[in-house]
Amino acid sequence: MGTYSTELVEQLKLGDGSTMYGDAPLVILKAFLQSGISYVGGYPGSPTAGLIDAFAAAYKPVLKDMGVYFDCSGNEASAAALLSASISYPIRGSVNWKIVGTNVASDALAHISSSGVMGGALIIIGEDYGCDSTCVAERALPFALKSTMPVIDPRGDLQHLVDMIEQGFQLSEYSNMPVMFLLSTRIAHIRGKISCRDNITPAISTVNPLKDLTPDLNKIPLPPYTYDQERKKFSERIPSAIKFIRERRLNEVFDGEEKSLGIITHGMIFNSMMRCLYNLGEANIYGESRIPILNLNVINPLVPEEIVDFIRGKRAVLIVEEGMPNLIEEQIRAIVQRARLGVEIFGKETLPTAGEFTPDHIIKGIGSFLIKNTANSREQSRIRASSEEIEKHKVVAKQFLREPITKRNPIFCTGCPERPVFTAIKILEEEYGRSYYASDIGCYSMSGLPPFDLSDSITGMGVGLASAGALSRMATKRFISFMGDGTFWHSGLTTSIANAVYNKQDAILIILQNFWTSMTGAHENPASGKNMRQEEVGMDIEKALKGTGVEWIRTVDPFDLGDSIDVLREAYETPKGLKVIISKGECTLEKQRREKPIVRKSIQRGKRVVQARLGVDDEVCTGDHSCMRYNGCPSLTLKEGPNLLRDDPIATIEHSCVGCGLCGEIAQAAVLCPAFYKVEVIHNPSIYDRAKDKFNSVFVNFLSGNGVSN
Repeated sequence: MGTYSTELVEQLKLGDGSTMYGDAPLVILKAFLQSGISYVGGYPGSPTAGLIDAFAAAYKPVLKDMGVYFDCSGNEASAAALLSASISYPIRGSVNWKIVGTNVASDALAHISSSGVMGGALIIIGEDYGCDSTCVAERALPFALKSTMPVIDPRGDLQHLVDMIEQGFQLSEYSNMPVMFLLSTRIAHIRGKISCRDNITPAISTVNPLKDLTPDLNKIPLPPYTYDQERKKFSERIPSAIKFIRERRLNEVFDGEEKSLGIITHGMIFNSMMRCLYNLGEANIYGESRIPILNLNVINPLVPEEIVDFIRGKRAVLIVEEGMPNLIEEQIRAIVQRARLGVEIFGKETLPTAGEFTPDHIIKGIGSFLIKNTANSREQSRIRASSEEIEKHKVVAKQFLREPITKRNPIFCTGCPERPVFTAIKILEEEYGRSYYASDIGCYSMSGLPPFDLSDSITGMGVGLASAGALSRMATKRFISFMGDGTFWHSGLTTSIANAVYNKQDAILIILQNFWTSMTGAHENPASGKNMRQEEVGMDIEKALKGTGVEWIRTVDPFDLGDSIDVLREAYETPKGLKVIISKGECTLEKQRREKPIVRKSIQRGKRVVQARLGVDDEVCTGDHSCMRYNGCPSLTLKEGPNLLRDDPIATIEHSCVGCGLCGEIAQAAVLCPAFYKVEVIHNPSIYDRAKDKFNSVFVNFLSGNGVSN
């Protein structure tokens, strides 16, 4: 369900001249509505997950009445296939996913790119080269070049973002190509305001459907039509796109007084670069630079005439391009060579090849370029002084740290229902030895990090079990794979499970059913019981497993650690074949979001509320810390012990504890120690509760001898 308030969503109805306040996802949706969009869809993945939230929140109050179709797709390939609606009809639509989802969507995108589109088709891709929320660093540009699609990469400004989206739909229709629109992590979280335009009611929609569908064989990507489609890509579509980009001036030139130098950059990197120039004294606070800048808001196709016009007459040009391969730089070098321009090009040999281009990452390279190529010795000295001052600040900052900051691994949330499964496996390693763990993409990927260290490979979403197919036949190890319920329905059912049954794979698959696509911020999936339009669905994992031929299926409550250990032991000792364990426990974050407001209101109204909490007896805890090695809960931490004769700190449980009970379960199942105890916090206690508490206090004092005279 969307997380936007009613007040924020109502702004989507604002008309011409009104001011709207919000974040990038909501502003993007407003731009869609101003563009007359007919359908939206996508698969939740950061940093585009906020778009799905915005669509869900706006569906009933805005989108449904306008006839805009909203689809939270089963996976990225399903989302990409939605764009087929724009192939033969003047229907505008948009889909979205994070960068690695392009790999899943590639089959559908390749065919749609071949067919071409009539209606504007925009693909919002969460570009995350810094790996803020993805496992691997990839770029969308290489794929766009391969399948011949324009790529818009906007700089960080909300009004500019809206304008580029509206231009993107027009570019798509003008060139007959689907357009990739990059949404970097930094842009996705911008908040601010925009000046609105009137929404456009789509001519074709769910409330005004097409009366007839006319087939067009020329749009089918099959021979002999494919050959003509390939020819059109380069003889018609790309030239049309270049013409549109140049005439609309989608790329921006920011002039500067130092005409002999220039910088070419793209998208959000423009903002990072301007911060560097400001810190080096080469730009003012208003964004006016001494060095001329060409900012590419469209990074494919490049417009050779724009590149040549900008570079002509300059001695040196720096290309600030994030990520590898450095395709923009190589194309510009080729353009310069063909135009025979006498200019020295600087790029990746000056700037870092890998890593996100944050200001601190690139300022040294920009400074060295300016020092080397600035002819004015006075200006050169000033830049060098600014660079040295920045380095001095870094040295001073380090002096405030006693030691380098320890890298912080991502960890499971307090009360996470997935952690107990890994605890059970860790405990059984003492008895059965270490297995080979073929992990997958999801929250459970963190099981590969301390304290569990239960991951030998992560290959992709839904392919963890399949990745162990060959190795399991060539090794004597036990093979265990993990998969979430969202991943199961995304691709795991066919890619891993059907494949395992078909090939008689011997392995254990643990499906962590927490009823939400949790890794992107809790979105509905087929296991949730409802879709994101809040319509009931009746999809069942166990029935689907049986349908593929899986015979050995067990279901466990993850917080019953003893039962989980028993079922795992049974799986370990069962003869060859696929064994599937379904661990059912709702995502604690989502559960807390739902229950906390109810509990808070009940307490305020004076109702009796009982909340479980766990604690550690300071006098009993020995400081062994085995509980942490089997647990990894962020609420379980260390503090100084009361015994002055012991150096080791003891375990303690912070107030963030949600009372899941795993600590106590571990203490019993792993035979660790009796230091853990469970208490109940009673809000608005009844007369019986107070009397019981009074009796217990008197009884305990009597047994302990406190307050009893001889």
